[in-house]
Amino acid sequence: MITKEKSRQEYQARINRVMDYIEKHIDQPIDLTTLADVAHFSAFHFHRMFTFLVGETPNTFLLRIRVEKAAYLLRGYKELSISEVAYSCGFNNVSSFSRTFKKYFGVNAKYFRETEKGVFAKDGLFYSKNGQLLSKNGQKNLGINAQFCSVEFKNLIIMNTQIEVKEMPEMKVIYCRHTGQFHLIYKAYEKLMKWAAPRNLLNFPETKSLTVYHDDPSVTEIEKVRQDACITVNEDVKVDGEIGKMTVEGGKYVVGRFEINETEFQEAWNTMCMWFTESGYQQGDGNTYELYYNDHTQHPEKKHILDICIPVKVL
Repeated sequence: MITKEKSRQEYQARINRVMDYIEKHIDQPIDLTTLADVAHFSAFHFHRMFTFLVGETPNTFLLRIRVEKAAYLLRGYKELSISEVAYSCGFNNVSSFSRTFKKYFGVNAKYFRETEKGVFAKDGLFYSKNGQLLSKNGQKNLGINAQFCSVEFKNLIIMNTQIEVKEMPEMKVIYCRHTGQFHLIYKAYEKLMKWAAPRNLLNFPETKSLTVYHDDPSVTEIEKVRQDACITVNEDVKVDGEIGKMTVEGGKYVVGRFEINETEFQEAWNTMCMWFTESGYQQGDGNTYELYYNDHTQHPEKKHILDICIPVKVL
């Protein structure tokens, strides 16, 4: 590997570790010096490199992750007061949180909590349970095609499949991170497999592959949604370059089994969202992920066999 490429991968890996640190310590004070130490850079060099690679300054990224986490808690944890949400996301006081939240979403936290979250997606747009088009902050969008007809809406969200709540095991994984459009994650998988193969880490079917999601696309702009292309490992693996490692938490998940082609992933996720509206459950803590069971190129119809796994808790 040429020096230039190796250097780029090492820089990206350090930035990924910073993102992981922020996600795990979101409720704590975090300053530039701490993040620079995590990345093993000087504060000055870290700020420049993070901004170059991520497209946001460290402070802008940190603030966005805090306020997007708050948005998730406001709707998913109604038992928490707005002040509790603010402090759990690392804000020093409620007034600072309120100003930041309104600046980011255009509405105050109380209004945001009371509005309906976009549940179903189509072509990058989000719709309410009755098929009404919503904007990112939950307000009604009065644009063209603001509502589906009943037949189109039913086709949007219904797939016949097995869905059940069950305990999923903890998994140790190595990953390569992708940020942006979902369909481009194959590039991260190519890098991951190329790295893992010569290290004898690809022992299918024992080895499992999965995509772990860190952001909610109904809140986060698609170009900033983080996804990890992962494979499971049975022991601690020394990683380098763009390859990182983490643990996917075990626990109670709702799991939907799908056999779908490339164009049906959105419909599969909509089916899972429909299940939530009728289940008595809500999304719990932890990351959602897709767990894959086959190489779709070997399937006679080129279909993916997978589970969509979402952590749950009682509503």
